[in-house]
Amino acid sequence: MAASRTSSNPLILHGRHFGRTVFALCNYPALLTAGILRLEELQDSPIEDYPADVRREHRVFMELVESYPGLLDHLTNGKEEDIIHVGELMGKGASGARGDDTKTLKSAVLEWLVPRGQPLIPTLSRNIKSDCGFNHEVTGALLCPAGLDWSNAETKQSLKSGETAVRGDQWPMFLYAGYVYDPEDPWTGLLRSEILIFISSFFRQGFKHVFTSPSSVDKEPKATRSGNAYLHGMKSVTKGSLAYIATQVRFSLSSSSVFSRTDTVTDSENFYHSILDLLEDPDESQEVVDLMTWWTRLIFPNSSSSQRCISQNSALSKIREKRAVLRAGTTTGTT
Repeated sequence: MAASRTSSNPLILHGRHFGRTVFALCNYPALLTAGILRLEELQDSPIEDYPADVRREHRVFMELVESYPGLLDHLTNGKEEDIIHVGELMGKGASGARGDDTKTLKSAVLEWLVPRGQPLIPTLSRNIKSDCGFNHEVTGALLCPAGLDWSNAETKQSLKSGETAVRGDQWPMFLYAGYVYDPEDPWTGLLRSEILIFISSFFRQGFKHVFTSPSSVDKEPKATRSGNAYLHGMKSVTKGSLAYIATQVRFSLSSSSVFSRTDTVTDSENFYHSILDLLEDPDESQEVVDLMTWWTRLIFPNSSSSQRCISQNSALSKIREKRAVLRAGTTTGTT
């Protein structure tokens, strides 16, 4: 467990992947410290007795310690400074990955706003973000909260001036496929937008850029290419990764120059948590399953065989049918 503070430290590397795919915006030393203490408390009271935010925090804690072999034993048998040290290393990895992705996507998103070879009018600088956000016609339309009309001059001016403050849970139009929001069915097209996936036939969008090798954004990845997802055995899109990339793209479109959890202008933390809240809501499970299956088939087409429908009249379908009949007969015979 003890290792130097270098970018090759396995705890730092694990923090980078965990932040991208499970939970990005948290204080890792505090998460681990509270989690270890809570394990003792849970011997006397079930987790269901705790508030929703504590239950989520504990779920994240358990997912973190279970995803790194030997970590839980190391933390429970170690001293408080050991817990804090591990948390600092993982936090360093998560914040480092977020910073790298923010820097990369800042300029990459500008290229995705219009088809290759076509100019963005007015132009936007890769290094200056003050003209982005609601200060630009294109980025403003994408960031306009669903339900508001960007084409309305008063609405546009109110958003640009800041008179209309946009909270993180007021989701922007860019999350919707075709940038079309249906107030009667707000699930339609949600988190399936062109800027998250593709804006023209020439580009692969945000997910491919962050979770596979960057070179696969512009072309199909070779079988031997080792992207971020491959290196960590990632075979499906996670709820955390979907919320993460949406948060990154939202920040990239904004006029804010520095990503901060406590920034009340972008309200990124509230946005990130609001997406996760929806994806983890049991009442929305059917829509979420459909959404996550759709993403996994899109991003990891060769790793989602278990989620594909079985062809009718195939040998596999016949085996499954026969097994179902045998199982039903067994059940009937025991009742």
